[in-house]
Amino acid sequence: MQIKKFEDIIDWQKAQDLAFNIYSEFNTIKDFGFKDQISKAVVPISNNIAEGIDRSSDADLLRFLCIAISSSSEVKLMLYLAERLKYINYDLRLITND
Repeated sequence: MQIKKFEDIIDWQKAQDLAFNIYSEFNTIKDFGFKDQISKAVVPISNNIAEGIDRSSDADLLRFLCIAISSSSEVKLMLYLAERLKYINYDLRLITND
C-alpha cells in the first residue's frame, strides 16, 4: 500500500495526540524552562514523520523517522522527570508501553 498523505499514518496521529496532551497537561506548570523544553521536544515528532513521508527517497524517510524517534525518547525521559518532580501523577507505563 502506497502512503498518499501523512495524515493517514497512525503514528503521526498518535504523535499529534501526544503533543496536544503535553501542551494541555503542562499548561499550568510554573516551571517555564521545563514546559518549554518538553514542548519543543514533542512537536518535532509528528513534524519529522510528515516531512520524511513527503521526501523523495527511502533514505530521507529513514533519516527523518530516526529524528522523530530521538525526539520521542527525549519526551519520554522528560515525562519520567515530570513524574518524579510531581508535575504529573499517573502511571507512565500507559504512555511508554513498558
